[in-house]
Amino acid sequence: MTAQQTALAHKVDILKRLAHLSTILNSTYELDALLSLIMDAAAEITQAQAASVLLWDESRRELVFTATTSNTSGLNLIGQAVPLEGSIAGTIFNKGEIVQVNDAMHDPRHYDRLDEANQFVTRSLLGVPLTIKERVIGVLEVLNRQPLPWTDDDRDYLSVLAAQASVAIESARMIAALQKVNRELNEVDKLKNDFIAIASHELRTPLAILLGYASFLKEETEGRTSEHVNKVLESGMQLRRIIEDLTNLRYLKQRSEELTLTAYPLQQMLSDTVTELFELASGKGHDITVDCPADLMVMIDPIRSGMALSNIVNNAVRFTPDRGSIQLIGFIDPDHPKMARVEVRDNGIGFPPDQAERIFEEFYQVEDHMTRKHGGLGIGLTIARAMIQAHGGWITAESSGAGQGAIFRFTLPLA
Repeated sequence: MTAQQTALAHKVDILKRLAHLSTILNSTYELDALLSLIMDAAAEITQAQAASVLLWDESRRELVFTATTSNTSGLNLIGQAVPLEGSIAGTIFNKGEIVQVNDAMHDPRHYDRLDEANQFVTRSLLGVPLTIKERVIGVLEVLNRQPLPWTDDDRDYLSVLAAQASVAIESARMIAALQKVNRELNEVDKLKNDFIAIASHELRTPLAILLGYASFLKEETEGRTSEHVNKVLESGMQLRRIIEDLTNLRYLKQRSEELTLTAYPLQQMLSDTVTELFELASGKGHDITVDCPADLMVMIDPIRSGMALSNIVNNAVRFTPDRGSIQLIGFIDPDHPKMARVEVRDNGIGFPPDQAERIFEEFYQVEDHMTRKHGGLGIGLTIARAMIQAHGGWITAESSGAGQGAIFRFTLPLA
């Protein structure tokens, strides 16, 4: 093989190495691992003793050593800053141009203070800017080529590597920033949930005492005083519903993997919900009935699905005038034989047909928040939808308009 053929084969090998490295860089988003790959490749391709990356640190407003080749003592450089004015790296960064130095020891721009501190001698240097969309983010340097001089191929290879490295470094930085923001958001969300849980717990105890005494006073008084006590009871019940809504905020994003599924009688779930809301419904004189086969079994998380049904029935109780009618019906869905369907029907105030989807949105209520007569945070139906969808079911609402009542339908998987 001639010298020309050998050189050509060597060039092909390097180009293959750069192509392979590009694939690796595009699939690696951990910054330290990226920099380590870049350093070792840069030194090997250019036959240099060492390589380093300096990145612009926006918070420090300095050009800082971020990585060096793993086989040198230059690791002590990491975190050290290089002056922008009067240094070789600073010149590359400021001008965005390639700089080649064959005799660094006699170049006035050479910043030898770090060499002395690390017992390293920089004899020659080739540096290229790291650029993203015409914005220089740092410098890639290779040091002490063996043998000199630096070649046009070295400049070309290092430029290609710098282009690949710039994209990979910027991507890694963006992902790291997103991960940091996500961690901070998770911390804020945890603080919010902890605060709501503590506040709800602290409010429940005095509220239970107030409701207990109010119930006792209602039995012992009559006439106008009894009416006043009844107002206290109604307000206390409304406050209790708000506290429950606050406690349940964390269920707005219920995931299926968080459920504990078991075979459960649908009739029992419906009956338990009626029992749970009996005090609230009887206070308004409602007639609540359950119609469901005793042997109809569903595969559910009883607590979560019970919460969904409770929210739907509670919604019917609140929006149905005194002495209204509410029906809970359970049966096998004729359109989906592997699902059970539950219908909650009321003869309450209803809603405009075009609001059938919006009523499931977070904090949305058909009534204007400044003039509405019915309390609540507007998340009960949102939580119900999240619970039912986590079970693999669906939920819809139907009404012919104001004063026409409403029908809520949802499905759950059969056992």
